[in-house]
Amino acid sequence: MPLRIIRQDITKIECDAIVNSTNSAFKATGGLDAAIHKAAGPELDRECAMLGTLNAGEAVATEGYKLPCKYIIHSVAPIWSTDKDEIAARCYRKSLALAANLKCESVAVPLIGTGTLGIPHKTAMKIAIDAIGDFLMDNEMLVYLVVYGKDEFKISSVLFSDVKSYIDDNYVESHPMLANSARLELHKDYSCTELAAPQFAAKISLKLELDESFTEMLLRKIDEKGMTDAECYKKANIDRKLFSKIRSDKLYKPSKNTAIAFAIALELDLRETEEMLRKAGFALSHSNKFDLIVEYFIKSRNYNIFEINETLFEFDQSLLGG
Repeated sequence: MPLRIIRQDITKIECDAIVNSTNSAFKATGGLDAAIHKAAGPELDRECAMLGTLNAGEAVATEGYKLPCKYIIHSVAPIWSTDKDEIAARCYRKSLALAANLKCESVAVPLIGTGTLGIPHKTAMKIAIDAIGDFLMDNEMLVYLVVYGKDEFKISSVLFSDVKSYIDDNYVESHPMLANSARLELHKDYSCTELAAPQFAAKISLKLELDESFTEMLLRKIDEKGMTDAECYKKANIDRKLFSKIRSDKLYKPSKNTAIAFAIALELDLRETEEMLRKAGFALSHSNKFDLIVEYFIKSRNYNIFEINETLFEFDQSLLGG
């Protein structure tokens, strides 16, 4: 199952487990830890009092009590310094492994250690994305990465600047000449039957009917890339059940985000990506910031879907996957 980045109060998320960033003695002195204890009720305090102590990077589970989850997984983040990133990453790995052992299908995870422990938000985000992404390559689970506001979620200033510049340079609403160019390209597109001469319309229609479907192209590309189905849908941040539905339906019509997610997983170039999108009835447009961000990453040959989703989230766009 995929990784989803959301802005929400973690104590209100309905899922199998939530992760709590706590201290070694399970003393809820403030911040997220205190909010979770308050929402769960005094029973959580009593159970935590019996747990003893926990080392940094480790995790333990309690009941969820009054929270809308079965379990609370408590993990101890280190007081941050540049040599503590591995311990912080272990918090995510141990928490998710424990959730898997508890047969959880959905888990909500905060950015661990960004409060009084001092882990910078950008560092915490990279650690979280890398650790969760690695876990999901080998496990089936829906993971919510929960952030509370814009200040908590920031991609690198260099990446933000590069993407913003790409949008500013290519966004057609800001550049009428580009809009005219885009319209001219549309008129030259052989697949646009409504613009073709009448004597060719029937031939084009027949060609499109005989052409392979989205599902057929997807499965062919998976074979050509030497990938397994699981490798592909995990790299695409796609749920296994959704992939099974697509595989079993030759004429399946995916959402645009799902189609692009598969193009990213398959590391298709821009021409191949546009071809795959046409199979699903979509196209990339320079009047759409979401499309421009995707185009930027494809042209940069950066196919890390989690980093792409970080950037889409930063620009308030919908995320890839499903």
